Amino acid sequence: MLSVFDLDRTLSILPTYTPFLFFAARTRAPWRLLLVPLLLPVALLYALRLVPRRTMKQAMHWMALGGALPERDAARVADRFARHLVERGLYAEGLALIEAERQAGRRVVLATAAPHFYTAALARRLGIADVIASASSWQDGCLVPTIDGANCYGADKRQRLEAFMESAGIARDAAHIRFWSDHVSDLPVFELCDEPCAVNPSPKLRAVAAERGWPILDWRKG
Repeated sequence: MLSVFDLDRTLSILPTYTPFLFFAARTRAPWRLLLVPLLLPVALLYALRLVPRRTMKQAMHWMALGGALPERDAARVADRFARHLVERGLYAEGLALIEAERQAGRRVVLATAAPHFYTAALARRLGIADVIASASSWQDGCLVPTIDGANCYGADKRQRLEAFMESAGIARDAAHIRFWSDHVSDLPVFELCDEPCAVNPSPKLRAVAAERGWPILDWRKG
């Protein structure tokens, strides 16, 4: 029995990637915030759909963390950010739901497009052993901006969840999957699972959930 949770705007009140980068720059090297205007050309190309999401994310990483961040420093800032999220950045209802699923004997999985290195730090603080996330690249013991492989988003997230199940020896026809997410981009995963639930849904996801009769939870009202 799997209980799969998206992270950004599902469990977290805000998306986590940009806040993480600003948190890292502010706490490690505040001068790097002066480089933010250099992102404008890439942001414009991304808005025009001339470059993919991964290119934008890599440029943002370079701005905040530089070209090479030693692994020890990366682990330290990831854990500090995870602590910050647990203290003030997550929905209490989501934390309670994770605990309820765990108490029911279900295997909890965090599946997100956010980078693995800080998502894993958050998962450890939440007692979640299984994480599916965008893989970061490491060279000579340092974190570098390049995303390793595809961004864990949309159909790729479903493929990674299926690969995780296969590696864990979980047959799809023998598994019962629940999935919570806020965004219609996760439709491939919603269609894979047995119990889909829209959480804090975007307008498009709310429309799909209403049409298909999926449960809708909105913690933003609280």
